[in-house]
Amino acid sequence: MFAVKHILVPTDFSETSESALAAAVEIARMFHARLTLMHVWSVPNMGYAEGLNWPLAEMEKAAQTALDEVQARARTMHVETDSVLLIGAESERIVELVKARGIDLVVMGTHGRRGLSRVFLGSVAEKVVRLSPVPVLTIRGPLKAEPAGKSAS
Repeated sequence: MFAVKHILVPTDFSETSESALAAAVEIARMFHARLTLMHVWSVPNMGYAEGLNWPLAEMEKAAQTALDEVQARARTMHVETDSVLLIGAESERIVELVKARGIDLVVMGTHGRRGLSRVFLGSVAEKVVRLSPVPVLTIRGPLKAEPAGKSAS
């Protein structure tokens, strides 16, 4: 039987990440599992802006504040919740944390980009699915309501 004792929920603070968190909380409740929230931040990569001084301390502080807010909301839904803030390449840090913390399941949002935007921006979720040694549940986000007068075919 597949036992889930520790769930990792990477977040980029988007609506899709909130949907993934809600799903992860439900799974954690069913299995009495621990939740670890994580956010990976990075310095923007702009080759032509090498001489710019990025406000790294402020960027990290803003990321930590946002992560603390998500963790506070998560704790109201599921007591056993902690969080981790890391810097670097998102997919690499997620897989590293899976291995380091003995994660059983990753639940993460995906923006569902296709075509050129996916080629240029890449897909963190796709890389994690390929590289993760544990199952990854991807959540595409909340379904949008159909406009009035349209029916599903």
